[in-house]
Amino acid sequence: MGGFMMLPDRELIRFGRSLARDARRISDKDLQRLLAFEWRSRMTAAWLIGLDRRARFREQLGRVLLESPLGHASHGYCFALARFGEERDVDLLTAYLDRRPPRVDNPHEWGDAISALGYLDELRGTDHAARFVARGGAGEESAADGTDLAERSAYMAERCAFAESCMTGTVEEWLPRRRLFLDRWS
Repeated sequence: MGGFMMLPDRELIRFGRSLARDARRISDKDLQRLLAFEWRSRMTAAWLIGLDRRARFREQLGRVLLESPLGHASHGYCFALARFGEERDVDLLTAYLDRRPPRVDNPHEWGDAISALGYLDELRGTDHAARFVARGGAGEESAADGTDLAERSAYMAERCAFAESCMTGTVEEWLPRRRLFLDRWS
């Protein structure tokens, strides 16, 4: 989820407040600039877009997710689409997973997308992600083998819960959830 999850409580609260402030203050023009640079800038822009739920960037993020070879930034794109939470976001994530099936040599790129899609399925009462985690045929090795969709979905749900707590000024109330999250995934 990121190193910030390991910050002491007080630092995490300050970090969450700073994230929310930056997400609200950054202009669309500056976000466009960040999206034009390397993967770290793109991931930062996507996180700020997702935090503030600037759905006007949906199509651009979806296009970059589908077309970009920058796998690391996909983490931020998938997070933003999960935060938007609409059917179009499901469509974009599904299209991405259709184009880039899970690979044993790069399971992380795929993991963020399946986490986001699983989260959206739970949010929307749908079941789009299940077909991507079904085991392949005899002899086929896949990064999806052994994927726990519920665990993946919970992981994205916690990212989104943290984002919501940042944007609503309730990071303090979210801290017990973080403790449970860290206990579960450590």
